[in-house]
Amino acid sequence: MTRAWILPMLLVLCGSVVAAGLTFQGSPGAAAALLLVFVLLAGVNSPLFFPRSIGALEAQRRSAVDGRPIVFWRPGCKYCLRLRIRLGRSARQLYWVDIWRDPAGAAVVKAANDGNETVPTVQVISPEGTELVMTNPSLAQVKEALAV
Repeated sequence: MTRAWILPMLLVLCGSVVAAGLTFQGSPGAAAALLLVFVLLAGVNSPLFFPRSIGALEAQRRSAVDGRPIVFWRPGCKYCLRLRIRLGRSARQLYWVDIWRDPAGAAVVKAANDGNETVPTVQVISPEGTELVMTNPSLAQVKEALAV
């Protein structure tokens, strides 16, 4: 849990230090703007930006019923962030599993990627039981899996 917050907290801390330095140099406006940028970066890289994560086993159970894709991700991953941003509101239709919080999710990702924790990894389980796993898929691939 705490590992997910390391990068956001470091961004806020660094932004605060730089903003304090600018304030002491007599540039409070620039300090406030820079601090705002760092806080926004921290927010985007935090777990708060992603839909609520659930466990891998629960996501697989639900996906087998409704066929919605499962996205295995981790905080701080720029590719996961890019996928989340590009999906927009559609991101709420997928199941999100944080592999740093769920060992079963990390095991699924490692099994699909030759022992590596490469994310985002998207798993689609159809109601018939067929399974498709995509590593770092394109937006079109995810939207296609969502439409099925």
